[in-house]
Amino acid sequence: MKLHSVARWLVLWFVLFGARQGLAVERSTDLTTYLHTQRALPVAPTLPREAFYDASVISAVRLSPQGRHIAFLRKQGDARSAWLQSLDGASTRNLLPRTSADQILWSTDGQHLFLRAGDAVDSIGIDGKAGAHVRLGGTTRRQFMAVDRSQPAAILIRERSVHAGPTAWRVLRVTARGEESVVLNAPYWIQQVSFDTRGVLTAFTFFDKGRNGLMRFDEHRKQRVVMRMRPLEFVNILGTAPDQSMWLEGNVNADLRQVLRIDAQDRTTVLHQDPSHTADLDETVTNPLTGEPLAASYRSASAATYGIGTQQKTVADIARHFDGFDVGLQFAGGRWLVAVRSATLREARWYVFAGQTFQRILSAEKSTETMAPEQSLAHKMPWTFTASDGFRVHGFLLVPPGIDPARAPLVVQVHGGPINHFRPGFDGVAQLLANRGYVVYQSNFRGSTGFGRNYTFASKGDYGNGRVQQDIVEGARALLKLGVGDAERVGIVGHSFGGYSTLIGLTFQPELFKVGFAGAPPSDLGWAMRWELGNGYQADLPDRSLKETLRALQLDGEDPTTFNRLHTQSPLFNAARLHRPVLIFAGGVDPTVPLRSVTHYVATLRMKQAPVTLVVDPDSQHSPAPGMSMEGYLWAMETQLHAVLGGRAVEPAGARLKAWMKTRLRNSAVAFDLR
Repeated sequence: MKLHSVARWLVLWFVLFGARQGLAVERSTDLTTYLHTQRALPVAPTLPREAFYDASVISAVRLSPQGRHIAFLRKQGDARSAWLQSLDGASTRNLLPRTSADQILWSTDGQHLFLRAGDAVDSIGIDGKAGAHVRLGGTTRRQFMAVDRSQPAAILIRERSVHAGPTAWRVLRVTARGEESVVLNAPYWIQQVSFDTRGVLTAFTFFDKGRNGLMRFDEHRKQRVVMRMRPLEFVNILGTAPDQSMWLEGNVNADLRQVLRIDAQDRTTVLHQDPSHTADLDETVTNPLTGEPLAASYRSASAATYGIGTQQKTVADIARHFDGFDVGLQFAGGRWLVAVRSATLREARWYVFAGQTFQRILSAEKSTETMAPEQSLAHKMPWTFTASDGFRVHGFLLVPPGIDPARAPLVVQVHGGPINHFRPGFDGVAQLLANRGYVVYQSNFRGSTGFGRNYTFASKGDYGNGRVQQDIVEGARALLKLGVGDAERVGIVGHSFGGYSTLIGLTFQPELFKVGFAGAPPSDLGWAMRWELGNGYQADLPDRSLKETLRALQLDGEDPTTFNRLHTQSPLFNAARLHRPVLIFAGGVDPTVPLRSVTHYVATLRMKQAPVTLVVDPDSQHSPAPGMSMEGYLWAMETQLHAVLGGRAVEPAGARLKAWMKTRLRNSAVAFDLR
């Protein structure tokens, strides 16, 4: 859907009108139409769990800078291989039979590929000859930054300057042959660097003294600070033009993220923003050789992509051809690589467009894998209501095809973060739940991202049993009043912050939520935020912008007032109030929510005779590991929900999954069939 029609659709689907005192709900004609349309569809068959979680067969699809080839990764069992396809001769060949890389990037000259894995970057020529192997991490904490667009075949690496002070960092240029040179030294963390067409360093972004900033070089090579960002303000350098102007994306001194141009005199012009003034910029499509912005994509309430400048008509034609879908673009050498996605497409459909026809590519690569049929999945409807205090809250509704929504159980799904948001695309957990007969409500409560800085800050730090949770609860109650969902069969699920919200709901709103599933939940958000900054993944990062963001959001656990407020509202502090059944899934090596905090909470619940089930997977970190761990996660979720809410029968587990669960089930208040 195009963003110029977002306002029209929000009017059509605006189904709730809030009052200052309580909620007044009114059913719109278009909600009725949506529900009627979904009910008239054939009931979907029960699909296997792997149809919703299995990793994409094709990933990291990249168009070469000259537009002659595409490179991609192909999943083969538990391994991946790297492939190259010619767009001129349509030949496809296996470039690397086995790789641990999860990302492919092209060199500027189109003759080399850089394959990025967690601990290394490897280069390989399109002729198959191996190049440099660049190790990441180590004592200097090397990190990959980007491909160096100013050089034929090189990448940029960031590392600590060990002998220049404890906060000093530098940027290295590493060629495909492994030759290294220093391009920038700085006494602080360097985020990005940008070069002009001659390869001269023109600007960089950094973090220093609690704030992010943008630095430029003048004609005498002296540095000057152009921008200093407040929390949740953001700048990303896209490229530098021949006239020394720069293309950026960001939201400095603005509510929404936009595509920007800043001239040599530091004057800023907006090149593109959401026409409805609702959504943040999600992605900018650029010329791979210059960084010039060609198109802008927005993915908040709906997905839309627009052309910029001379590309407006071409991009509009592409979007019109795939009307109703999320269109992702790459451009090079006069060709457009088009990725078509939607809420009912687990895998993207890929096309090449050169101004005349759309050529489907890569479709044969997916024929042997488990796929969820598009017609069997639930359409996702953007849904906005007005809360009891007059604030408009965004979200999505998924109603299973062929069912009576008034008689179906309702599951509220809460996203993690909380600095995050649900998007209009495919969501495997939501689609699994819909396939099992549950109506799913995804709340983009105030405090979520995607709808501007003001929307995120509207939470005012009230993340305990307060305004944020009230948005989630009021959304569910409003749907029930509209005849969507069975009020006696309402559950809540979520991961990370969503798991925390699940525990809050079961603790403080048990009259609404009858059961919950919480993945990696912090049981005390104040403690969790303090631990994350001091000991967790964020503790060792030189970029401390998250700390400043949490402080601005009133979520800084290191602040005694904030800590005490969140602690007294926490599920842990109020453990005696939880009587509804809950299943908790935890990763054994979670760097964000430590396992000991989860087991302490579960032990506290057990002492109070609460119906709690705990599954601990030693192979998972903050999210379930791919493969068996993810299937176990989903099996645990549907088992717990079915035990209380009903819904479709749980798909039986195979012998491997049963064996997996037997070694990970620490405490059980729900019956798993492990025979």
